[in-house]
Amino acid sequence: MAKMALRFDEDLIAAELPEKNVQIFLPGTHSPKKDELDLVKSAIENPLVDENKRQIGRLAGKSIAIAINDQTRPLPHNVLLPCLLHFLHSKGAEREKITFFIATGTHRKLTDEEIEVVLPGNLSKEYACECHDCDAADKLMHLGHSARQTPVFINRGYYQSDLKIVVGNIEPHHFMGFSGGTKTAAIGLTGRETIQKNHSMLPDPHARMALYNSNPMRMDVEEIGRKIGVDYALNVVLNDDKQIVNAFWGDPQQVMLAGIPAALESCQLDVSAADCGFDLVIASAGGFPKDINLYQSQKALTNACLFSKKGGVIILAAGCRDGAGSEKFTAYLTDKPSWQAVLDDFPRRPFEIGPHKAYQLALQARDHHLILVSRMPPAEVRRYLLTPADSLREALTLALPFLPANYRTAVLPFATHSMPKMESAGK
Repeated sequence: MAKMALRFDEDLIAAELPEKNVQIFLPGTHSPKKDELDLVKSAIENPLVDENKRQIGRLAGKSIAIAINDQTRPLPHNVLLPCLLHFLHSKGAEREKITFFIATGTHRKLTDEEIEVVLPGNLSKEYACECHDCDAADKLMHLGHSARQTPVFINRGYYQSDLKIVVGNIEPHHFMGFSGGTKTAAIGLTGRETIQKNHSMLPDPHARMALYNSNPMRMDVEEIGRKIGVDYALNVVLNDDKQIVNAFWGDPQQVMLAGIPAALESCQLDVSAADCGFDLVIASAGGFPKDINLYQSQKALTNACLFSKKGGVIILAAGCRDGAGSEKFTAYLTDKPSWQAVLDDFPRRPFEIGPHKAYQLALQARDHHLILVSRMPPAEVRRYLLTPADSLREALTLALPFLPANYRTAVLPFATHSMPKMESAGK
């Protein structure tokens, strides 16, 4: 038997697998090309800007807004933010003129302790900070509509700042194509109506992972970002150890064009999609915070499906310390007896954030047997129409009746950071 250990919350969980027909897929061991601090400093010193893009001049007296991700994203703010602040202060920026905007999107408000995590050190005490609320109408401004008729409501304080910056990471996203660029503000700091209309493009066949220019949802985000007037993006590409392997600073569009190939290099594995089709896929979301709740962990299932054959079994190891992670998701599933009921009901309803995650899961459950190893009570997991297991050993036992005699197994220790080679990737 072959032993394996997968990241699970902030721990490891172990299991034994037959040695035959098992392939473990690890992202390339991309180590930082140089010190992470030097990578970020070098990016800021060499901005990616068009000839017509204004360089940042003196910032004395100017208000500066910095959009950062919330606790569900594993960003090394302890490296990124001090570098960025040092640069801004070198240009004359005044401490009292800088505000951090935590881009929660439709996520819940952060606790004081969580704010101290995303703004490490004394940053939350030394600088103004605002946790975005997508439903606070009095704190939003309406900027009209995008070409795809998305109403653009943006955080007023962020929009009215003289210099607007976003900080984030670039990686394949399960329906947005890629994270990064203006998305931190265009989704993270906009109103619920904006986010819901953008995400209502979810059923579009081009709203899928690793598509960029042909992804309507992502192109809508780019237009929203232009309407908001995001000036600069500081984005990084991370390896599976959450280390910075590439850093980019400059015009958000230029940052995306440079960052996408680097992100694909970091997570595409040496196997084509055509060579997948495994009977059993065992996937970890990569541990905390990627598996903080079911809402976030579902992204790992999207990647796992790329390796599984239709009718195959997927075992997802995700701690889910915060449970489902969405009250609307939970409420929507309360009276649904099956995934088929979700597939029948969701297209008939006005699009809503939360239930959309149930629809994504339903599409995956339609073609695969899904087993969840988590810290949620089994009754709660069943409430979400998933099969619960207390351990990987129990999950494997539950999977066996659905597997052929000589089943092939793929193990994805970092599923959200792993994808097969796809011809359409980056297009």
